[in-house]
Amino acid sequence: MGDPAGIGPEVVVQAAADPQLVPLARWIIVGDARVLDMAQRVTGLNPSGVELRDVAALGRMDDFVFGRLDARCGAAAVEYVRVATEMCLSGEADGIVTAPLNKEAVTLSGRRFSGHTEYIAELCGAAESRMLLWCEKLATIHVTTHVALRKACDLPSSRVLRTIELGDEAMRLLGCARPRIAVCGLNPHAGEHGLFGDEDARVIAPAIEAARMQGIECSGPHAGDTIFLLASRGAYDLVVAMYHDQGHIPMKLIDFEGTVNISVGIPIIRTSVDHGTAFDIAGKNRADARSMKQAMRVAARMAASRRAARP
Repeated sequence: MGDPAGIGPEVVVQAAADPQLVPLARWIIVGDARVLDMAQRVTGLNPSGVELRDVAALGRMDDFVFGRLDARCGAAAVEYVRVATEMCLSGEADGIVTAPLNKEAVTLSGRRFSGHTEYIAELCGAAESRMLLWCEKLATIHVTTHVALRKACDLPSSRVLRTIELGDEAMRLLGCARPRIAVCGLNPHAGEHGLFGDEDARVIAPAIEAARMQGIECSGPHAGDTIFLLASRGAYDLVVAMYHDQGHIPMKLIDFEGTVNISVGIPIIRTSVDHGTAFDIAGKNRADARSMKQAMRVAARMAASRRAARP
């Protein structure tokens, strides 16, 4: 349910009460029963047919309020993720759908934390993980995400190649039989034949060629200022972005509410909303659950695909 003080509990309750989502899976809410009860009173909804795994990580709640940055909530949100991940690793669950947590709240709790994706990968013992954003019109996977832009420019060709491979695998789980992948350049105009940097020809192009040798249908490096438009119009199924904002800005511009965050390169299925904790509206029944509902649909689809592929 994400950070207890954010909008996570509200969007979880709203989604769990949607009669179209209930039949898609056996849903289990991992969080705090006391906070979810408060969210039910805020929304006026009382979902039925949904299980609750009460982690009760908050301790005393005498001074708990929605919308306030709280180290206890940061620690609790991480604990919910840990419990849910272990449920997947043990086979009790087929996947996780995460509501937003707040990195500042987690840091205040004394934990170093860069994001959901990295933490879940650590719990799974996965050496490499990536973030893939998906909506009905466009999908984007990132070579780098939560690092300084200066560091993101230091791209090993092997990392670009692995990102293409992981993107191809993820799109197949999403039902795309032969994904058409466009790979962004790093520099303006993909380097303009070396005029604006050599990373595109020296690092990215060899990774694309190596992926093609594996039978992956990919092309590039393409100029980042035009390729997302072409992909959104149906020319490609997936775009490989080199850094966080290169991929996030077009996705959020095209379909903010309908975009789902998917972790790839880990042994379990994990999807998430693509918005934050929104403390300013938490507890006011103004939260929009569309992203949570879409994340749940995508997780159910990927879980069904994975089960169908098992021998």
